[in-house]
Amino acid sequence: MPMPRVLIAGVGNIFLGDDGFGVEVAARLAALGLPEWIAVGDYGISGMHLAYDLADGVELAILIDAMPRGGEPGTVYVAEPEPGSGPAVFDSHGMQPDVVLSMLGTLGAQVPRVLIVGCEPGCAGEGIGLSAPVGAAVDEAVKAVLGLLGETQNTGGWPDVPRDTRRGDRVPARPAGSG
Repeated sequence: MPMPRVLIAGVGNIFLGDDGFGVEVAARLAALGLPEWIAVGDYGISGMHLAYDLADGVELAILIDAMPRGGEPGTVYVAEPEPGSGPAVFDSHGMQPDVVLSMLGTLGAQVPRVLIVGCEPGCAGEGIGLSAPVGAAVDEAVKAVLGLLGETQNTGGWPDVPRDTRRGDRVPARPAGSG
């Protein structure tokens, strides 16, 4: 049985503080020497590039991004977006994961499973570098991604993420360093 094709995509703008979270996590994951069936990329704000790569036969996509949800800065979330969340209004100079995912239909493609590993930002103002709580959450996010990959490899299937019905997506959440 062939291994699934997985794309891990770090997204965000490194010039807007904590919005660079996904890029930092992707850099750490890329340095780990993951198996060849896993591709890790720093997509920054290149939404169109990500859409084309997702359309290239990816079976599982793990997007890593800042994810403002109203929690404590540094809280790491794992979410599974609802498919078909509406029409795409694409900004070629920005990166909105929901818009990128909705673009796949336009490209004649689909990704069977998409997960988002996100972090509650503390500061998204102009400036380079992560705030202290978000910087501390990078290792937690790396562990979350590796855990999702481990479940995929060990079970031969995709991980099941429990549903949080209050928000309409799948979210186990906890602040960085809480366990």
